[in-house]
Amino acid sequence: MNSTRHPRMDRERRTVEAMLDLYCHHQHGSNNGLCAECEALRIYAGRRLEVCPFQEGKTTCAKCPVHCYQVAMRERIRTVMRYAGPRMLYRHPIMTLQHMVDGLRNEPVRSGKTGPGRSKVLEEAKE
Repeated sequence: MNSTRHPRMDRERRTVEAMLDLYCHHQHGSNNGLCAECEALRIYAGRRLEVCPFQEGKTTCAKCPVHCYQVAMRERIRTVMRYAGPRMLYRHPIMTLQHMVDGLRNEPVRSGKTGPGRSKVLEEAKE
């Protein structure tokens, strides 16, 4: 874990990983970790969170005005979330409630990051 990352982003990462675990176990029958397809999606989602221009000021990805996922990956994560979302309340109730509170934000707030690398971060978010 990167110690400079905000706790909000770590929680978001853990939420995505929990959803993927639930989905992969039930849909792909994996018992020991994620299948290759779900592991690739986990890595991709983690990279998107790392370069999110909003960081700790972000809302949930579904409400975000910046669509940083590629179209195919966006559809894959939506499928995972549609399946796992309702089931998360039973498996991870506190995590689910925190995610719901995060979703109450109307507009994401850009992080305070500025400088020459800023445009690169935004470009990476769009990949």
